[in-house]
Amino acid sequence: MLIKLYENNPNPKEIAKIVDILRDGGIIIYPTDTLYAFGCDIHNSKSVEKICRLKNIDPEKMPLSFVCSDISHISQYSNLNNATFKLLKTCLPGPFTFLLKGNSSLPKMFKKKKEVGVRIPDNKISLAIVEALGNPLLSSSVFINEEEPSFTTNPELLEETYRYIVDCVVDGGEGGIEGSTIIDCTGDEPEVKRKGKGIVIGY
Repeated sequence: MLIKLYENNPNPKEIAKIVDILRDGGIIIYPTDTLYAFGCDIHNSKSVEKICRLKNIDPEKMPLSFVCSDISHISQYSNLNNATFKLLKTCLPGPFTFLLKGNSSLPKMFKKKKEVGVRIPDNKISLAIVEALGNPLLSSSVFINEEEPSFTTNPELLEETYRYIVDCVVDGGEGGIEGSTIIDCTGDEPEVKRKGKGIVIGY
């Protein structure tokens, strides 16, 4: 299924359809301010496990990323000190993933994890989906095809490729090919783990 949305004014009826898919345990591909990504409801363990298998991710070893709607949303699932809060306020919404220490409010299947990646993309479609869902999306970028970039940036080609794997591809227009900048805030000082689209002065 391909659902077309326009970032400047995402159609609430179409957003509601996408949310129904997520609440029923479905997996979507949706646009962010960097790459298109796989997404599911963080509270649906079967969907989370399916994305982990699809991406060959071991959730016990790798921090998984949540897409949130605002910083208060982030603080529900992680421990924020004042310095980290100020850094997030400076950078978000934007093309960044922050690694933070998780707290006791993480869903059951994430309880063993000490870290969680959090994002607030500068993309009205992804934010509208999260806001309507009422809780974060588990998010993992689609595979990057460097030889044929259009297969990872063109939503119609993504739908052709993944139509038997995901329940919906959200067409938000042409996507990007550069990932987010990853900043680890679990130590004494923030540390850039991967340089991507986001630029922070001084790091």
